[in-house]
Parts: sequence; C-alpha cells; structure tokens
Amino acid sequence: VVGIDIAKRIHYACFVDDRGRVLRKSFSVSQSRDGFELFYQRILIEMKEQEKTEVIVGIEPTGHYWLNLAYFLEERGIPLAMVN
Repeated sequence: VVGIDIAKRIHYACFVDDRGRVLRKSFSVSQSRDGFELFYQRILIEMKEQEKTEVIVGIEPTGHYWLNLAYFLEERGIPLAMVN
C-alpha cells in the first residue's frame, strides 16, 4: 500500500504493508511528469525489494491536484483508492 498526501506542488508518499507496518518512510513526489516517473520507479523497486506482486495507491482527493497523478497511475495499471 502506498499512501499519498496530495498537495499543490509536492505530494508525500509512504509505503506500508498489508498490516500497516511502515516499509519506507515518507518521501516527496513532485507534481510533474518527471516526479511521477520517479515515483513509479520507486514503486517498482519497492515491490521487488519487498517481494510484493500487487500494489494499491491510496489518496485523499484534494481539490483537483490529485487528477494528474491519478491519470498517470491509471496509464500504468496501478490501482488507486480514494479515501477521506
């Protein structure tokens, strides 16, 4: 599970396992194509290191700032869950 705190310019993401244990401390994700690409690579690396075959990204949709990331993840087949 990847939880993301959505913001205008810089999002913050954290990897946790299915039991809620933090696998990787929070890190920044720029609201840009390059930032999203780096984020996607981090997801793939973390999945390999943790020997995980599935991932889901959870966000709280803030204004319209989450849309670009949602479209980006959808293009790559990464499921997105919106939570309040």
